[in-house]
Amino acid sequence: MNRVGGWLLAAALLLLCACGRMAEVRPVGEGTDRPSLMYPDYRDVTVPCNLAPLNFYYTAPGRGRFATTFSAGDVSCTLRGREVVWKERRWKELLAAAAGGEVSVVSRTGDVEVRWAFRVSADPIDPYLTYRLIEPGFEVWDDLEIVERCLENFDTRVISDWRHTGNRCMNCHIHSRARGDLSLFYLRGEGGGAILQRDGKLRKLALRDSSMISPTVYGEIHPEGRYGIFSTNTIIPAMHPVGGRRMEVYDTASDLVVADFDANRMLTFPETARADVFETFPVFSADGRWIYYCAAPVRPLPAEVAQLRYSLVRRPFDPATGAIGSPADTLWSASARGASVCHPKASPDGRRLLYTVADYGTFPINHRECDLEMMDLETGEILPMDAVNADRSDTYHSWSSDGRWFVFASKRGDGLYGRPWFCHVAEDGTPARPFLLPQADPHFYDAMLRSFNVPDLGKAPVGFDAEDIGRLLRDVPAEVFE
Repeated sequence: MNRVGGWLLAAALLLLCACGRMAEVRPVGEGTDRPSLMYPDYRDVTVPCNLAPLNFYYTAPGRGRFATTFSAGDVSCTLRGREVVWKERRWKELLAAAAGGEVSVVSRTGDVEVRWAFRVSADPIDPYLTYRLIEPGFEVWDDLEIVERCLENFDTRVISDWRHTGNRCMNCHIHSRARGDLSLFYLRGEGGGAILQRDGKLRKLALRDSSMISPTVYGEIHPEGRYGIFSTNTIIPAMHPVGGRRMEVYDTASDLVVADFDANRMLTFPETARADVFETFPVFSADGRWIYYCAAPVRPLPAEVAQLRYSLVRRPFDPATGAIGSPADTLWSASARGASVCHPKASPDGRRLLYTVADYGTFPINHRECDLEMMDLETGEILPMDAVNADRSDTYHSWSSDGRWFVFASKRGDGLYGRPWFCHVAEDGTPARPFLLPQADPHFYDAMLRSFNVPDLGKAPVGFDAEDIGRLLRDVPAEVFE
């Protein structure tokens, strides 16, 4: 059955169940929104062979009797009801039978049926995901949590929260190359610092010296663990009514610095501390010998914020000394593209670079036009991402440890709440249609009034929890870096 035919049958099914009323079709983006037979919409997606069950519900109103039959190999299972909720054993049997192939599905109500399918990749995904839960807002926060979710089931664990930190601001948690034993996040405010987890030990670090613009803001840990590369920024949040965007966030100054976690010192370099250039969002290459970052010529702000556009730049890095070198290579030119890039992330296999592109600026979460883009690092080719991007903001992303999966935050659907979506990348770099993080309750997202910020993949659980962070904040002074 072709795609158009499938949509027509889906529409017929919805209308049949509406009992004479117009069906309320919930849109889910794939480039542009399409009518959705179910929510979440798992038609035509590719999922890993170790994923938790894909629970969903049919979106049509009315009292139609639904039967959904799933088939793969010699395994077949029929679930009845408007809510399709799996038992874990039966779901695992289906995944095992379909690994490397697909699951065929028939949705029936009355004498109408819709046939669809989803693929099951033999590539497993890293089984842990961390994210910050935050209410959408502009200048205040409340009840922040950083949560770790097991992707193989529905277990969650809070690793830092407002109860143990005095309701202070917490920036999002990132792993180094998806390692559960090497990660970082920030507790802001008095008594806080950068919380580094390394080799089974938690440390609270004051990553700033007298030459820096601010404490460190954005960054990443080197694959070997000794160094971190960071930006130091003066960040301005501003309310404005341009193009329906109610808030813009921009830098009035930003440089790059290196933190030496062994020697408790900050390293600065004139090449990345120029007064006429904004530098931000630094990350390491897969082998740790390059840094990628975003750079833009200084402009008068906020008057010219709509002309503030960042290029993607690369510089050499010396893992023996922590030095940032020269020359700077421009991999993606803002002036040539007429757009702005941010959040570069190198795949752990060293083959690709994933980043986001917006019309301008460096804070794309409020930019509806923001899309993901992927570069082949061997050829410089920009790979097609039409199957991934929607017509709402698609932003922060992280790679799995083998480079075959990535997760990103998207506001597709309602345009307000960021949700974690996952995408498989084939050997040739072709991305599959992404899927939304499954939940035990298929109606979970209907009642969830917080966004999932900075979803980040991990191979193993982190070795701490919210009580550990509370004790660190209360009892341990920050280590000073000079």
